[in-house]
Amino acid sequence: MRKPLIGLTPAHDMESGDVKARPTYMRALKAAGAIPVVMPLDASEEDLKQLSQDLDGFLFTGGPDVHPFLFGEETQAHCGNVSPARDQMEISLLPMIMELQKPILGICRGIQVLNIALGGNIWQDIPSQVTRDFPLAHSQPFSYDMPCHTVVLTEGSLLARISESSSIKVNSMHHQAVKDLAPGLIASAYSTDYLIEALEMPDYPFFIGVQWHPEYLWEKNKEAFRLFQTFVKACKE
Repeated sequence: MRKPLIGLTPAHDMESGDVKARPTYMRALKAAGAIPVVMPLDASEEDLKQLSQDLDGFLFTGGPDVHPFLFGEETQAHCGNVSPARDQMEISLLPMIMELQKPILGICRGIQVLNIALGGNIWQDIPSQVTRDFPLAHSQPFSYDMPCHTVVLTEGSLLARISESSSIKVNSMHHQAVKDLAPGLIASAYSTDYLIEALEMPDYPFFIGVQWHPEYLWEKNKEAFRLFQTFVKACKE
């Protein structure tokens, strides 16, 4: 049986110029029955069109901050480093994938890119921009293979159906988060300090973004593994 080919948007080391992919993503996809393919960062528009046609699904991975100009803001004092090449590649790629209705999963930076590319925005720095009575550790102080806080899932959402629960425990390593949702997207999970932790597009075959990192949790966490399994299954169809 043919395994689906899933394109991963690459990490970009801005100092060395190296392009790579974290092995945790590839192990999770392989365990779920897919073949991961790391995409080139410097692909031309023609190359991206061919990749969008030839690959069966796409994972927008974690990474650096997105340049604030791409969502119409000045750079906030606590914004981190950016990769203009990666911003350009991913934002150019998304509409090509969506035109073909290919499955899409976004993780951490990935959820933010999906929202920005479709017209939404993000908090550039949670600690300095969001007032909270009990500040959750959105950048957890311990190993990423264990959860650090709870998210509440939106009733009836695809993510809730995949998780078979109304809430799940997740890990966290981010200082930015989705602020205003782009048109056509819904929030499918919130943290207990009321930040959007997941989004989806109800009218699309498979379109989910999560703020946490299930690629570190899937070996011990059934909800995390079911997310990858459902994504891969969608890529087979």
